[in-house]
Amino acid sequence: MSRAKKALIIGGGVAGPVAAMALQQAGVDSVVYEAYAGGADDAGAFLTFASNGLDALRAIDAHHLVLAEGFPTPRMEIQSGTGRHLGDVPNGGTLPDGTVSQTLKRADLYRALRDEAVRRGARVEYGKRLVDAEITPDGVVAAQFEDGTEAEGDLLVGADGIHSRTRRIIDPAAPGAHYIPVLNIGGYASDVRVPAEPGTFRMIFGKRAFFGYAVHPSGEVWWFANPPRANEPTSAELAAISTEQWRKMLVDLFAEDDTPAVEIVSSTPGGLSGWATYDLPSVPTWRRGTMIVIGDAAHATAPSSGQGASMAIEDAVVLARCLRDLPDIGQAFAAYERLRRARVERIVAHGARTSNSKAAGPVARVLRDLMMPAILKRVANGGSLAWMHDYHIDWDAKVA
Repeated sequence: MSRAKKALIIGGGVAGPVAAMALQQAGVDSVVYEAYAGGADDAGAFLTFASNGLDALRAIDAHHLVLAEGFPTPRMEIQSGTGRHLGDVPNGGTLPDGTVSQTLKRADLYRALRDEAVRRGARVEYGKRLVDAEITPDGVVAAQFEDGTEAEGDLLVGADGIHSRTRRIIDPAAPGAHYIPVLNIGGYASDVRVPAEPGTFRMIFGKRAFFGYAVHPSGEVWWFANPPRANEPTSAELAAISTEQWRKMLVDLFAEDDTPAVEIVSSTPGGLSGWATYDLPSVPTWRRGTMIVIGDAAHATAPSSGQGASMAIEDAVVLARCLRDLPDIGQAFAAYERLRRARVERIVAHGARTSNSKAAGPVARVLRDLMMPAILKRVANGGSLAWMHDYHIDWDAKVA
């Protein structure tokens, strides 16, 4: 293998455009191939961007994109469904210049990252769903798309999410996504007043479901809920649930809680739709030849970790550094995996534990609420999650 000059990047969500920018900074041209005709801008509702993700973006001078679209949410206040205060903890870390976690709409993040990648010289092609890829005898990667077109490059980066086609091309026996028994749904409520400090997410372990919300500087309430569901739903089953059915489900779930959840859900205009929760605990094979997976395609974590986007961005920046500094693609991929695997799998395990606590049964719920204050006090004192939030990538340091 030789040094890379052109990369084919599969996926235009978070990891793909950031990989394009990082690779461009490392001297590698790239084209981003997005499966959807207009991008996946309707995927999800909003997300919180942790300080380590912002720090990784700073390595490629792209952190301003998140700061321009988001609002600071550096704290979490935890309570039970009875209204009992369980504790206050940081929501991510704080960078040396005081920058804290930011919350923003997922569609705004996707658009901002894509637009910036294009501004810096990357090309984005839409409606390009990967079907297959192969490495030719002369080492070129040839990708085939569902629309019958093909593309060639020196390497292929699979940033195509938790249901990654690239992952299965690299290893046909690769594991699929693991269902976590809670659903996700969120929205934006207006004309409702709720108890909340500016910059604080209020997280509520309700009697029957988990609920969280924060107040945007405009006064709009951004909220999410995690209704429990033991059996994995199909996409068709979720699509068949109407807005009013979602609303009734949520009102019923939170009716017995001493929280503003019912009022917030009832004050949310427009349509409601939910999606299933997955993670990807461990993928044995990340790379084959000149093909590799990054982000959710390699190690998706549950949303409760607050680290999905940040890990994807870290991946992209670290991969670019490895390709810049090592003499060939094979050595660069090996170094990338050595630098990333232990960290991301630890974060995935952390996310799984926090998601399971949301779906606790009656006995586990009592034990959780008894133990939670002591656990949260330890987190609030700092240090327990410093390994996650204080991670720093030095762009100028050479990868050995």
